[in-house]
Amino acid sequence: MDQRTQTASEGLVRQGYMSKNRLAVSLLFLMNGFVTGSWAPKIPEFKDRLGIGESVLGLLILVFGIGSLVLMPIAGGFIARAGSQKVVKVTAIILSPLLLVLTLAPNVWTAAIGMFLLGGFVGAMDVAMNANAVEVEKSMRRAIMSSCHAYWSLGGLIGAGIGGFLMARVGVLPHVLVVTVLSLVFLAVAWPMILADRPHSAANKEKLRLPLTPLPWLIGIMALFSMVPEGAVLDWGALYLRNELGASVELSGFGFAAFSATMATMRFAGDHVRDLLGAKRTLRLCTVTALVGMVFAGLAPNAVVAILGFALAGIGISNMVPIAFSAAGNMPGLQPGIGLAVATTMGYSGMLFAPSLIGFIAEHSGFAIIFTCIPVLFIVVLLLSHHAVHADHGREHS
Repeated sequence: MDQRTQTASEGLVRQGYMSKNRLAVSLLFLMNGFVTGSWAPKIPEFKDRLGIGESVLGLLILVFGIGSLVLMPIAGGFIARAGSQKVVKVTAIILSPLLLVLTLAPNVWTAAIGMFLLGGFVGAMDVAMNANAVEVEKSMRRAIMSSCHAYWSLGGLIGAGIGGFLMARVGVLPHVLVVTVLSLVFLAVAWPMILADRPHSAANKEKLRLPLTPLPWLIGIMALFSMVPEGAVLDWGALYLRNELGASVELSGFGFAAFSATMATMRFAGDHVRDLLGAKRTLRLCTVTALVGMVFAGLAPNAVVAILGFALAGIGISNMVPIAFSAAGNMPGLQPGIGLAVATTMGYSGMLFAPSLIGFIAEHSGFAIIFTCIPVLFIVVLLLSHHAVHADHGREHS
């Protein structure tokens, strides 16, 4: 019995809550989030060490985004040909020391190369681990994607939380050494348990190209419009609370904190909700919740009400992206790696590039109108939400 047959046989019976494959892919999400979160507190030190201003730093951060958008589709092609297990292992190994490489960069040009590689392999590993999570969902016949993204959020919180403490106590270089060692430990534990999926049988015969049917792009739009609000709250929420609602420095940070805390919490519960209601109804319920929360934040008369609105929006947005990614990995007639590459590339471009456009518009309009109007994107997600039914197909027909 080959492995594909074995997987299919196992899929006839719904597996328990935490299989070895699920633990492995959860650790991969935790590791990717940990590396990404560890980068955030390094930014001020990075800027000072290179002696660059905000404009050059902005360009380097843009290079990070370009790296992601370049390597994500390439990762999707390799997944279709070689399977997600091999791609996620290779990208995770390369990603592990990249913060250390970036810390040792002697000038802005080598730092730009480091930023391209960091953004590229964070994104490439993201596509591969989402593809592996789709395969684990199929093998277990239960939803796991939301909790995988919760582990990513948890890794980000741990990385960002201990980063500033370690740099202040032991220094910059020891901090990245700790990050590198912990990342390799997460990977080493996960390594033997990562689900060994096989490439689509037609992948080696067909020339890999972007899909010509509208469905992957429509699901990509769902991911894009679900992630633009997340980027807006991350980059502009604190400024909105402080400059337009008179919040103190301490209180202004609670906007994104409340948003990310409710989002991470609900992602751990999201798989149970999706198993109970199905992907389509869960997506619609979450989208309406996010819409109400974001309007609440945009029309808030004071900072406390706005923070409550962001918290409600976090509850809603929590499961929108995981469901879109599950649907992208289970589209009929399309290899999972290709569908996920389209959805993740479009989705993350919303987080990477939309905030810049939002900042430009806000200079003329203010942020209150921005946060009040952003829910229009959620109406588009509602109109496309029937495509979320593909997120359940992998579990129903595996």
